[in-house]
Amino acid sequence: MMKLSVVQLIKLGQKYLSLWPEKPELRNYFEEYQGVQSARFVCRYFPALALFTVIMQLYLTSGYHLGQGSVSHAIDALPQALVYGLFLLSLPIQALVFSGVKADKLLSPSLASWYHSRLAKIKQQGNQSDAKQGDYSSTTGDNNNALANLATYKPRYIDLAQLLQLTYPNAK
Repeated sequence: MMKLSVVQLIKLGQKYLSLWPEKPELRNYFEEYQGVQSARFVCRYFPALALFTVIMQLYLTSGYHLGQGSVSHAIDALPQALVYGLFLLSLPIQALVFSGVKADKLLSPSLASWYHSRLAKIKQQGNQSDAKQGDYSSTTGDNNNALANLATYKPRYIDLAQLLQLTYPNAK
């Protein structure tokens, strides 16, 4: 495991979340799938939820909805509203940091064994299809480059995500 700064962990977390395929069938095989989906949900919706929470707290405490509005009531509630908003804004950052930490962890021995066998199988299939085609197409070349960049010694979760991305590409 490398020593990474918080900014590097956040960037690694973003990469990890973007690489993991959005295939529901992976839920049955990888416990990490649920964590990745939860982190994606938090990163996608919690910034808007934080803004909504601050606005609604200020609106409701001001009394305008009751016809007894006062700006001074809203100003009095501002510190509490900001604390709630900042807390909700910190959750996506926490999700990215935890995802970055997870991405940098080594795979368990059983998962590493599966990773190595799957990597060998994909490389073998790639070599067979290259021999049948006789020439290199751009997608075959890209896949071969991506396969060559995957770790073969002490794979990490980010390597697993890259392997799954090659195996189960997202259909967007």
